[in-house]
Amino acid sequence: MDMQRRDKPPVEMISTAAVQILREYTGRGPTQAKTVINDDLVTIVLADTLAQGERTLVDHGLSDRVLQLRHDYQLAMRDDLVALVERQLDRKVIAFMSQNHIDPDLAVEVFILAPVEAA
Repeated sequence: MDMQRRDKPPVEMISTAAVQILREYTGRGPTQAKTVINDDLVTIVLADTLAQGERTLVDHGLSDRVLQLRHDYQLAMRDDLVALVERQLDRKVIAFMSQNHIDPDLAVEVFILAPVEAA
């Protein structure tokens, strides 16, 4: 099993691990995740992120409260998400930004990597 995990491309490893981190923190992970790496930019787009309780709050007009809660989760998860990207890519993350959207239910995690030193 470990061999299979190591053979996956970094984008798959990052997507899978990000879903697991969100599940650990929120009790439910997104059902879809896609990671894109472009030079010094790593973007993870997550879909279907909200837990049932959060959806209920949204249905009762409390979207702002749900977005604040998600922001708080993102602050709490920050170090784990940054460590994940740094570990998978063996590069330092110099900036991390995160945002959620209610309808459609999407989230984005953005990492800016330190430039690669010229050899």
